[in-house]
Amino acid sequence: MFSPGSDGFMLIAAALVFIMTPGLALFYGGMVNRKNAVTMMMQNFFSAGWTTIIWVLFGFSLAFGPDVKGIIGNAHYFFLNNITPKTLYPGNHVISLYTFMVYQLMFAIITPVLMTGAFADRMRFKAFILFTTLWLFFVYFPFAHWLWGGGFLQKWGVEDFAGGIVVHTSAGFGALAVVAYLGARKYVKEGNHSLPLILIGTALLWFGWFGFNAGSALRVDVDTNVAFVNTMEAAAFAAVTWMFIDYWKNRKWSAIGFMTGSIAGLATVTPTAGFISPQAAMIVGVVSAIICHLAVDFKNRRGWDDALDVWGVHGIGGFSGIILLGIFGNAAILGSNGLIHGNATFFIKQVVAAVGCAVYAFVITYILIWITDRITPVRVPEEAEKSGLDAYEWAESTYVDA
Repeated sequence: MFSPGSDGFMLIAAALVFIMTPGLALFYGGMVNRKNAVTMMMQNFFSAGWTTIIWVLFGFSLAFGPDVKGIIGNAHYFFLNNITPKTLYPGNHVISLYTFMVYQLMFAIITPVLMTGAFADRMRFKAFILFTTLWLFFVYFPFAHWLWGGGFLQKWGVEDFAGGIVVHTSAGFGALAVVAYLGARKYVKEGNHSLPLILIGTALLWFGWFGFNAGSALRVDVDTNVAFVNTMEAAAFAAVTWMFIDYWKNRKWSAIGFMTGSIAGLATVTPTAGFISPQAAMIVGVVSAIICHLAVDFKNRRGWDDALDVWGVHGIGGFSGIILLGIFGNAAILGSNGLIHGNATFFIKQVVAAVGCAVYAFVITYILIWITDRITPVRVPEEAEKSGLDAYEWAESTYVDA
């Protein structure tokens, strides 16, 4: 039966997830060179418009339309056909299908732009538009269908509460593929151009993540509460753990470390949020900081120019969260029991899904960026990289003297 309370909550949750995109723009925009900040921020904001158009025309139906052999949805909802204001979401019949559609739209908006932090300072905006379009069709829409839209992984019993695979693994390992294709920047300015922007961006991301995770319950019930609590706990435990690791290594406190740790905790708890106990979420937070910190250190040693640590934080965070769900999953809360509750089969399924989807995201993204480069040059000229992408591609600059 339709629930006005749950439907209203889901619309609020959708707005919370939307605020994460400008939050990410501020977070990334504060980290890059000031001469590239407009480019970085507009890549994020542009997705709010472009992805919405693609989603309502085709994407929602491909992700959540009637299943075609476990791989993709059919054309039933193209152009939002066959939906009325009274159509209920078939997954629970308590919220409208329009509400579910717009809530999932917000996930589609932010996922591809998570990758932009990895290839900062290098990609032409025209190429970004084409690449993002291809990536949505060949990575995001299939992943959303496989895990949430009745696809083969969901039917097999793989669980992903709010996007460990669909959002973070896809974007993180996709970002690594773009970095591998483009190579390192030739001109790297050390340091972040605006710490306050990073702090504000993190605050908006953390705030919006409550809609991201708690909203993924898709109704108001006790599981919504658990997901909300687990989100806060994991972010806090991870942020403090990361900051202490930085202090142990450098004997200096780091605001950036605290902020990065919070994002790592949020990304890692995302697939587990509604399926594990608050006690397990504390462990997830600590483990996420350790694993993601090690991943970033490994990336640095290898010389991979993932500029803003998208792979180490989002990719490894989401990947680890899927596996941690296989360990800590608790059927007494929701979903399946994990390894510590005696269900080794579920753990194996989670591991197989995480590895398989990470490989798929990397390989397909590498192919897509190669195709994009054949159609329109992806990398900016060396002189543009030196002078800044804002001056090369935009009529505006971040600051009047930039």
